[in-house]
Amino acid sequence: MAQAIVHRGPDDSGIWLDATHGLALAHRRLSILDLSPAGHQPMHSGNGRYVLAFNGEIYNHLQLRRQLESQGGAIAWRGHSDTETLLACIEAWGLERALGVSVGMFALALWDKSQNVFQLARDRMGEKPLYYGWQNGSLLFGSELKALIKHSAFERRVDRNALALLLRHNYIPTPYSIWQGISKLQPGTVLTLAENQREAVPVPYWSLSQIAEKGEQDSLKIGFEDAAGRLERVLSDAVAGQMLSDVPLGALLSGGVDSSVITALMQTQSAQPVKTFCIGFKERAFDESGHAAAVARHLQTDHTTLHLNANDVLNVVPRMPSLYDEPFADSSQLPTALVMALARQKVVVALSGDGGDEIFGGYNRYLNAPKVWGTLRWLPRKARQYLARLLTGISASQWDRLAYPFARALKQAHVGNKLHKLGQRLLRVNSLDDLYVTLLTEWEDTEAVVIGSHRAVTAISNRNAWPALVNPVSRMMTLDALNYLPDDILVKVDRAAMGVSLETRAPFLDHRVVEFAARLPMNMKIAGGQGKVLLRSVLYRHVPSALIERPKMGFGIPLDSWLRNELRDWAEDLLSPEALARDGFFDVSAVRSEWQRHLLGTASLGSKLWPVLMFQLWWKAQGEVH
Repeated sequence: MAQAIVHRGPDDSGIWLDATHGLALAHRRLSILDLSPAGHQPMHSGNGRYVLAFNGEIYNHLQLRRQLESQGGAIAWRGHSDTETLLACIEAWGLERALGVSVGMFALALWDKSQNVFQLARDRMGEKPLYYGWQNGSLLFGSELKALIKHSAFERRVDRNALALLLRHNYIPTPYSIWQGISKLQPGTVLTLAENQREAVPVPYWSLSQIAEKGEQDSLKIGFEDAAGRLERVLSDAVAGQMLSDVPLGALLSGGVDSSVITALMQTQSAQPVKTFCIGFKERAFDESGHAAAVARHLQTDHTTLHLNANDVLNVVPRMPSLYDEPFADSSQLPTALVMALARQKVVVALSGDGGDEIFGGYNRYLNAPKVWGTLRWLPRKARQYLARLLTGISASQWDRLAYPFARALKQAHVGNKLHKLGQRLLRVNSLDDLYVTLLTEWEDTEAVVIGSHRAVTAISNRNAWPALVNPVSRMMTLDALNYLPDDILVKVDRAAMGVSLETRAPFLDHRVVEFAARLPMNMKIAGGQGKVLLRSVLYRHVPSALIERPKMGFGIPLDSWLRNELRDWAEDLLSPEALARDGFFDVSAVRSEWQRHLLGTASLGSKLWPVLMFQLWWKAQGEVH
């Protein structure tokens, strides 16, 4: 099981067994802090009570050491790893309190020898993955599914309800996984099992929903400049903590607001030029490398750009099943894998701007959904039908060409697909919440497409469990941070990075930054038709606005075009009637109909077809391995 995830930790390995209690812990180590054998895992606490297998980083572990020493006197530290610090905190205060005072990202397994209690825990925002579940009488757990599959007790049964969720969202949301009986542990929770206990419910030690609710009720009453100063301080502290490393460190720089502000704050705290990395594309509409290079020149970083053509990206496609371990269908996974490989050539740790959009209001939907609903709510049904036909009657590529001259003023890029999706869903939208959900949905009637599936309840579909927020945009942002961020964005980044033994860190996801942002009034996040206004103000203290202001692009690829051209034969093989019927997961006519519409150009359905393709590719790989 440990060997299956050697890429996550190529530097060291360890196994600890307790035959009496039927427990085994295995660990693969990517050495970041304390490269000596003193950081070896699984690690025992100083008093011998606890055994810990820990993946991640505790950024404030040096402060925690000082706190422990001030309370209990000198401690005979064996080394200077953060794992040893965390164990000492658990020893002194118990797991929940230790996690409460820790700043970091992690997944861990802890055995308490004295109480015969086993615990699994995951960081607050879900940066590090943790799968677990009972299979044939054994509790299996690990960072990736490929480790669990190696156990002799593992049952290889696809969860068709989870497959339907993949088609709906392009990812499989927590707590589900592609395999029946295996769950993802929810972020910010601890699962506790006493010996011989089979059932347990994860218990939160930190709740983003509660943080958001309290923030709305007790928003900061300060001026804009004061807020910008406080944001810069809290974010600079987060960046400083995440720059702690005993190995080479750099940053992923796209040239957008989020990555630029992280890089700028790194550079102000670094004695040498920060190593920054970006990839560029030959397709002009998808290339941001020039913007990144301009920011890098201004900040005087040590910048590396890798220019790619279509074949460079397409050659990565066959690696997706092994890299992502369960079918995953955010197509920006392809360039993400390439930029991680580029960064790993020079550094072992890279900071990123992930989380800035969800925390500070950066996605276009936060601006556009309220405007669209403000108009739609007054349109009679016939007018909506006419508008739907108008939006879908013009191809996505034509919309892109029509909108191109106005892209900067509209602050939009690639509008065609968004207009098509809106047109297809107009008649089903009866509220702003409906509009939000439909913007997150690719396939609507998934039960008719995935044979033998039923609609599973998720954090998005169960509106009774949504955060109790009055402001609908705050509600969208919090739901994105609870779902899309950990299950799509952070999955994409973690697997792509760890696949090449690179550790990524996201200062925006420091819980102190998140808690500060939750108390900001909405007009400091979104105002004047622009998102992230306070964050931009911090950035413009370091980088001229002229280098940043442009339509939001995202980290996309020309998927619609590639599926009609470079990837057509590959896709046709996976979506052929014979292949679909043989595998038996999808309704053949439903999938073939959408594929033909896409090829004919009557609709651009790349993002809708991609989850089907990623599952078919993944399923094919399962047969090849076994």
